[in-house]
Amino acid sequence: MKSLYFLSAAMIACCPIAAFAQVEAGEDQELRQDAVIVTAQKREQDISDVPTSVAVVAGEELNVISSAGVDILFLRARVPSVNAESSFGRAFPRFYIRGLGNTDFDLNANQPVSLIYDEVVLENPILKGFPVFDLQRIEVLRGPQGTLFGRNTPAGIIKFESARPTFENEGYGSLTYGRFNTVDVEAAISGPLIEDQLAFRISGQYQRRDDTVDNTFEPGPIDGFENFDEFAGRLQFLFKPTDDFTGLLNAHGRYLDGGSRTFRANAFLPGTNEPVPGLQRDEAAQDAVQFLNVRNFGVNLKLDWDVGPATLTSVSAWENVTIEAQGDVDGGFGAVFAPPSGPGFIPFPAESRDDIDNHNQLTQELRAQTRIADRIDFTAGFFLFYEDLDITSFSFDTLAGSIQNGLAVQNQETFAWALFGAVDIAVTERLSIAGGIRFSDERKDFTASRLVGPFGSGALLGLTANPEDGAFSWDVSATYAVTDSTNVYVRAASSFRAPAIQGRILFGNVVTVADTERNLSLEGGIKGRLPGNIGRYSVSGFWFDLDDQQLTAVGGAGNFNQLLNADQTRGLGFEFETQFEPIERLLVTTGVSFNRTEIQDPDLEVGICGSPCTVLDPINPLTGNALIDGNPLPNAPRWIANWTLRYSIPMFGGEIFAFTDWAYRSRVNFFLYESAEFSDDFTLEGGLRAGYQSGDGRFEIAAFGRNITNNISFQGAVDFNNFTGFLNEPPLWGIEVIGRY
Repeated sequence: MKSLYFLSAAMIACCPIAAFAQVEAGEDQELRQDAVIVTAQKREQDISDVPTSVAVVAGEELNVISSAGVDILFLRARVPSVNAESSFGRAFPRFYIRGLGNTDFDLNANQPVSLIYDEVVLENPILKGFPVFDLQRIEVLRGPQGTLFGRNTPAGIIKFESARPTFENEGYGSLTYGRFNTVDVEAAISGPLIEDQLAFRISGQYQRRDDTVDNTFEPGPIDGFENFDEFAGRLQFLFKPTDDFTGLLNAHGRYLDGGSRTFRANAFLPGTNEPVPGLQRDEAAQDAVQFLNVRNFGVNLKLDWDVGPATLTSVSAWENVTIEAQGDVDGGFGAVFAPPSGPGFIPFPAESRDDIDNHNQLTQELRAQTRIADRIDFTAGFFLFYEDLDITSFSFDTLAGSIQNGLAVQNQETFAWALFGAVDIAVTERLSIAGGIRFSDERKDFTASRLVGPFGSGALLGLTANPEDGAFSWDVSATYAVTDSTNVYVRAASSFRAPAIQGRILFGNVVTVADTERNLSLEGGIKGRLPGNIGRYSVSGFWFDLDDQQLTAVGGAGNFNQLLNADQTRGLGFEFETQFEPIERLLVTTGVSFNRTEIQDPDLEVGICGSPCTVLDPINPLTGNALIDGNPLPNAPRWIANWTLRYSIPMFGGEIFAFTDWAYRSRVNFFLYESAEFSDDFTLEGGLRAGYQSGDGRFEIAAFGRNITNNISFQGAVDFNNFTGFLNEPPLWGIEVIGRY
């Protein structure tokens, strides 16, 4: 079977070459595809005119890969240089762009990939799991984005744009039913309330699924795992009393019950990263309580004034989220000293819970944009950020009936502000240059206490940290139109992450602080239309150098998260993407990326697994820690490839169509140290959708399959207790009906 996967991956990598081989010159022909408009620079532009590596997921591709009850992790490997994983299931996505991300699972974890939803930054990692529905598009801005967006963007940005209210009546509804009694219902209604002045849009999504994994331990506290019940909704009002003023009010919320990740004890075969013989995707044996509950609500208001020489924009937002998450971290039942126990060797039980009891995020941005003499675009503004976060962590004695035996609390307040400016100058009809600068200041006030210590460790009260720093970030670029359909660009950019705090002291005794991280990146690329104007392509190459990169040493024998700074981390690579129509009714997209990352710090060491695993790094004989100089970053695959293909045949007044999508991710290591066990060789997942669409596009019915080859791959691991791992999603098939008006 693996030979089939490797053959498929090779075909994916070869697709872009084949695409060029199939086309002929003819740049004066009309482009068959519409322009791709993005807002990567906070104004609408054709994607070819943006001097940075940008990818867009929209239209049918977005609808297909985000359907059938999936969560936001569907973006994993669907965009070149983008990886994603989560040990929390349908909450707390951890994104990686060009190899840069953060494996920290604490609820105040600071990440270098920023998620922006309708121009509002979502900082807390639980906020980042907001469901994806009724979107206009998703934009991925790779590399540092430290000028217009600022804080926590060394890796880049994933930007979500909701469909906006319209002054014409429109809407849609979709119903999906599939394996495991999966139900996915999505609908939106939009239209005017006052003609040409006030419009609304209300949209929502309901998703549910039964258990996909049976609990084989009896009598267990629950029958199965990975079931969920989730609702999310959004209500928007667009107010346009005059041609010079527009207001957009957005209220949204989420309710999630279930969907936590299933940890599997001793899932790795010792000495290898292969699953143990007999590992069943649909079975696990656990003796602890498991649940996941998320409540999220937010409101934002965007105001635009045309004041003649400039447009003023204000974006005000409030977000609130709470979570209760409890799981069987050892992934099994019993313990070696309290049989029966298993699967495999369980040295001690581990059952824990983490809650966000209180959270408030307030943001405010005010910016001005103006155009001078039709040759200069200028943007300037300021940004304010405040977050107040309360976290409670618990541990439990599973063998005594899940009695609470540990309790710790954290509070973190974050204050940040920034001033920024950017300019884009059309020097000639073909050459433009752009640049920007931003100054940001950030302060965190953190306190943590362990009120009840598990395993007799005792109380620990009043630990504090108060880091503060300010930093400049900047970018400069040049774009040259080689032809009317081909642009080349070069870009240098920087970004930073302010000091971060790790204070999960339930199982540790210290609060660790990572100093400010700074990223410098050089990038160049070509964007244009394919010969014959049958589609678009983009190629980008990059190099980056991080000083004092913030890293998280997760787990280890002490089951303690610790922040570190690496002297340097370097990376290089490329992205290649195409969208084209080689023949009528055949639409193809392809994407390939290569990323190489390397930690460069001869003295940097981290704790190792308590499993014990087969560590491949040199060991410091004095500390027993692994020396990680030269290692790649965790969850940073060298290769990502993806492609989609859609073919249709006119029939019955509409069309019969087939759509297939594939995503490949090469080997990843799950921790900062390297071991024989805690890694995964590759993931190759494919989907297939076939059905009928009416001629006016208002009706569609289709059958679908996800992960149609039943690829089984590890998505992460827990290393402190045993060879615990968790897997990717199982195959899913079903039927979907869509109506539009």
